[in-house]
Amino acid sequence: MYTAVLSNFAGNTIAMVLAGGKGERLSPITLNRPKPYVPFGGKYKIIDFVLSNLFNSGIKKVYVLTQYRAHALNKHIKESWGKWAGLGEFYDTISPETTNLGEEWFKGTADAIFQFMRILETTDADYIAIFSGDHVYKMDIGQMISYHIINKADMTLAALEVSPEEAKRFGIFTVDDNYQVTAFTEKPQEPVPIPDRSTCFASMGNYIFSTKKLIEILKEGRKHHADLDFGKHVIPMMIKKGDRIFAYNFIDNLLPQMGPGEKGYWKDVGTIDSYYEANMDLINVVPQLNLYNYRWPIITNQGNYPPAKTVFDEEGRRGQNLNSYICGGCIISGATVRRSILGPCCKINSYSLIEDSILFENVEIGRHVRIKRAIIDERVKIPDGSEIGFNHEEDRQKGYVVTDSGIVVVT
Repeated sequence: MYTAVLSNFAGNTIAMVLAGGKGERLSPITLNRPKPYVPFGGKYKIIDFVLSNLFNSGIKKVYVLTQYRAHALNKHIKESWGKWAGLGEFYDTISPETTNLGEEWFKGTADAIFQFMRILETTDADYIAIFSGDHVYKMDIGQMISYHIINKADMTLAALEVSPEEAKRFGIFTVDDNYQVTAFTEKPQEPVPIPDRSTCFASMGNYIFSTKKLIEILKEGRKHHADLDFGKHVIPMMIKKGDRIFAYNFIDNLLPQMGPGEKGYWKDVGTIDSYYEANMDLINVVPQLNLYNYRWPIITNQGNYPPAKTVFDEEGRRGQNLNSYICGGCIISGATVRRSILGPCCKINSYSLIEDSILFENVEIGRHVRIKRAIIDERVKIPDGSEIGFNHEEDRQKGYVVTDSGIVVVT
């Protein structure tokens, strides 16, 4: 819909990806890793989705702002994304810097950008894309940039259509008939619908700014707010000043070979239950999120793993994978894996059964083990004869986390 301007301006945009969050609601799987580095779909990390969107959109000048337990995430960016950049392109990680005035963590989403004002003031890019690094979706960002340019906007916000009931969990935009933003409210009890619609516009945490306007508003905002935040401070300030802010309806974003069920797909995966459900959707016959669209690939560090294999084919000891995602390097040795996702290099030993579960990288399951509706963290070894997910009281006594819906997390 807005692709005509893409070739002229995607290359004149730099991106700053906010990837420093703890993801506390995803605990305990975020105790030792930031949310953007959490595995998703077996071999991917959550951050691979936004970086793939930028890469596929032609935006290859990208700063990833990291903070919480950043070492593994920084290493992932360097070893995978860093090597795909060409002349004048980069995928670089930057973290809060120590100065002679002391060391400061990012205090808000906009403060994180403000701390790297030197980048904004020295770039020749006309547009800055500020995107969150911890959501799962596919998006042609070039179409959003074109929409920004056509509207002569100072700021464009990616907006998700949600029901009034769902709107109470989001930051909600009030817009006029042209989708120009007139108000912004966090988690309103009585959300204002889109004109002539029964739905509301929720913030996806993704923004396009004209560079000069972003520099101006950050400097002004930082005078009054040390914890400068886009939702809490920047957007209300710009509305009050009469700046041109527009909502970009994510449902209008179209990708090549996109299926009807994938249009408008966006997941926060901010809780154990939502994370589990989004992963389990991938193994449905027709999942909402199609990872097999080679016109819009999700890219990650593949690793030099051998193919997955099954071993043994005898009665009672048959290696088999049924309705499952199995990553490279996995060995299913005389065991059954059903409706599950196995990360790279997992080994499932004989006579064991894995059902409706997610195993991270390098998990080893002993013999005669039964597991259902569980998430097993990387490098965990489950002893012979163990049962997980069948008696939640026993699971809790072993120190495992059990959600209200019965998902067991083993770290």
